[in-house]
Amino acid sequence: MGFGDKIGLACTHSVAAGMNGMKAAGDLVLRMQLLKGMRINEAKEYVAKKLGVSTEDLCDCAVMDEIRDKFNIGLLRPVAGSPTGLEAKARIAKLLDIQINSIEQAKIRQNG
Repeated sequence: MGFGDKIGLACTHSVAAGMNGMKAAGDLVLRMQLLKGMRINEAKEYVAKKLGVSTEDLCDCAVMDEIRDKFNIGLLRPVAGSPTGLEAKARIAKLLDIQINSIEQAKIRQNG
């Protein structure tokens, strides 16, 4: 990883954190940026379309709390029965139509 890569990761993290991270949709947008090489606006539009909300709603913690609960993709506040860890990641992967390495490895271990 070169110096330019480190700056890119820091910038991407800063943008995701600025969208309130997991409290809103920053983690989802960040995944699209890193996995698909999307620019921030393209990633926001992709995630918003998949979730059925506006790009402005992605930054609204209250709206995203409801959306995360609706799609069962992990909540910031602990709630009995809500998915965490790999379960939440698996649901995010399916919702965003992406592959997440930890989920793919878990599938291999489970089937192999």
